[in-house]
Amino acid sequence: MKRILKPVTYILAAIYFLVDAVFMAVARPISRWIGRHFEFKRLRAWIRSLPPYPSLALFSVPVIILEPIKPVAAYLAATGQVLSGAVTFIIGELLKLVLVERLFHLTRDKLMRIPAFAWAYGKFSEMKAWLQATEAWRAVRALSRAARDTVAWVRARLIGRFSKLVTSRD
Repeated sequence: MKRILKPVTYILAAIYFLVDAVFMAVARPISRWIGRHFEFKRLRAWIRSLPPYPSLALFSVPVIILEPIKPVAAYLAATGQVLSGAVTFIIGELLKLVLVERLFHLTRDKLMRIPAFAWAYGKFSEMKAWLQATEAWRAVRALSRAARDTVAWVRARLIGRFSKLVTSRD
């Protein structure tokens, strides 16, 4: 039984990390935008002043509150409310990742002083590096770049046509 479950566990973990990586690609720009446009100086100073274990507790809050969104979204999808389930999942996951990313950015040095957290983060980094070294990851990245380039090309063409339309009316 253990031999059967071990590969399944690795596959599920890889899928989980892949989904998180995809959402993180969207969450990082949102998080940076929030950081640039909303000045929470006193809140940021308070978060940075926390010792390591309270920082860990604060870092855990968005995960604890927003992680149950996944089963809720799965329930909605399973009961035929696929669009509601997808929207719930996407919004919950983006919110969680944006908050976690911002908090991690502010508390990383303190969190790394906690031996168990540093060990778990090291294992997470190893798993992420392994996943990114796979052929499948490279293929998905190449497809992603190609899709992004195609969208940029189509957008540029549409803007060019629109500007020609506007100038021809003048």
